[in-house]
Amino acid sequence: MLSVYLLRHGETTYNADGNRYCGRTDASLTNKGIKQAVNVFHQLKDEKFNAVYSSPLSRACLTAQIATESKQVQTDERIIEVDFGTWEGKTKEEFIAEEPSLWEAWMSDPANAKAGGTGETGAEVIERVDSFFNEMLQKHANQTIVVVAHNGINRLYMAYKLGMELKNYRRIFQENSAITFFELDDTGEITLKRLNA
Repeated sequence: MLSVYLLRHGETTYNADGNRYCGRTDASLTNKGIKQAVNVFHQLKDEKFNAVYSSPLSRACLTAQIATESKQVQTDERIIEVDFGTWEGKTKEEFIAEEPSLWEAWMSDPANAKAGGTGETGAEVIERVDSFFNEMLQKHANQTIVVVAHNGINRLYMAYKLGMELKNYRRIFQENSAITFFELDDTGEITLKRLNA
């Protein structure tokens, strides 16, 4: 079994600016985002974990370092945010106004539609994130890890593991720097124990 504290990074400059889609853009944390990470540190300070992993993007790395006071944050490309293609840097309202068909395709079948027309499909995201957690399950059997990643990939992965249709992934809401805690049993079955704690 593997126990996972799964975080979304703290608020970024893009989140604060009308919730622009960051995707692979390396937007930095705001002061509020740093405070959110400090709050997580206070929540987790008495917890024991065996390893800390982060997306390579700085907003996730800094959140991980602050939240865990760990200098041993390991980055992994498989947990980087979704490549949102032409949607990056824009608000949802802006890119829907430009080309509504791309959003309609993503919302009806994110497993096969490319985000922003040129980005990743949901299936591609699931494949790489599932590969990461399967490796963690083997590498950290009966241990606890912290993973700091992103809103898009966290929600797609949880929807997949909970057996939801991927088109419903947006029904899961993950706040900046809120703690989600789940366990994966030896077969990879998920038990979601806390969401936005």
